[in-house]
Amino acid sequence: MEYLNTQYLLDKRPRGMPSDECWKLHQQKITSLDKNEILIEVKYLSIDPYMRGRMNDGVSYASPAKLGEPMTGETAGVVVESRSNLYKVGDKVCTHKGWQTYVRTKDTDLALTKVPDNNHSLSLHLGTLGMPGRTAYFGLNRVAKPKQDDTLVVSAASGAVGSVVGQLGKIYGCRVIGIAGGPEKCTYVKEVLKFDECIDYKAGNLDEQIKKACPKGIDIYFENVGGAVTRAIAPLLNKNARVPVCGFISQYNEADMLNAETPFHVLGKLKPKPKHRFFVVHEWVDEFEAATELLSGYVSKGSIRYRETITKGFENAPQALRDVLSGKNFGKQIIEI
Repeated sequence: MEYLNTQYLLDKRPRGMPSDECWKLHQQKITSLDKNEILIEVKYLSIDPYMRGRMNDGVSYASPAKLGEPMTGETAGVVVESRSNLYKVGDKVCTHKGWQTYVRTKDTDLALTKVPDNNHSLSLHLGTLGMPGRTAYFGLNRVAKPKQDDTLVVSAASGAVGSVVGQLGKIYGCRVIGIAGGPEKCTYVKEVLKFDECIDYKAGNLDEQIKKACPKGIDIYFENVGGAVTRAIAPLLNKNARVPVCGFISQYNEADMLNAETPFHVLGKLKPKPKHRFFVVHEWVDEFEAATELLSGYVSKGSIRYRETITKGFENAPQALRDVLSGKNFGKQIIEI
């Protein structure tokens, strides 16, 4: 056996938007496997906002990506060689081994999961049936705990996480307001995803738009963006409001994140303070399989719809990440290799 693995190694840490110089292309030959190892040919690479934070070397909820190693990221692919009793050639899998075209790994690796047999595309297991979908599910159900008739506001509503949050909210009987950038995304959120309203933050008068859309205040705000959106939301949060903080993408490129105004600064000044906390989907890792099965059922029934931006070519991964960080992508951003 001989396979040529192409990798994007993290070469330097960015200040602001990551440039191409932050990564270095590297190739290595894979000629053998040890016992209990498999080789995966990567078909799809997930591009997600959290990657920008992992490029920094500051204190965070997760260890920073290491210089000289493949850029962090989740992939989906097919087993092409196996010395394992657990995985056979042809099995479809997802793993979290970074930006590379082949993955050599032990069959006991905790980041390795077998894709269930279903009628869904492999790429969907990096989006609605993968980490973003599970993030939406657990953030909403375990942190926000929605009730019938709650007013739920979701930022980045057309994105991989926000779109699922809002659609779950509708299933649970909430009044759902999305916030997205531009008329095309807002039309999609209302007409395809069936949110009750969608606010275009690029149209101006954000404060007034949100007040008009939420005459009874806000019971749940699912935070993905931070910045001006959070400041506009804060005064409208009702008593006993809940705010799951998934991320704050508008500030990921700040040169000095330690001194940047985060949602915690804004929400912490409110009296009374809403129930709010940052969460990481791996808090519920033992429930991943059940959540994925539930989401798969919703997709099959048409209760949850999705959209993917699939960019062909491994070499386009850096630009795809910049597109995600600047809101140029639509739905879940994926690289097809």
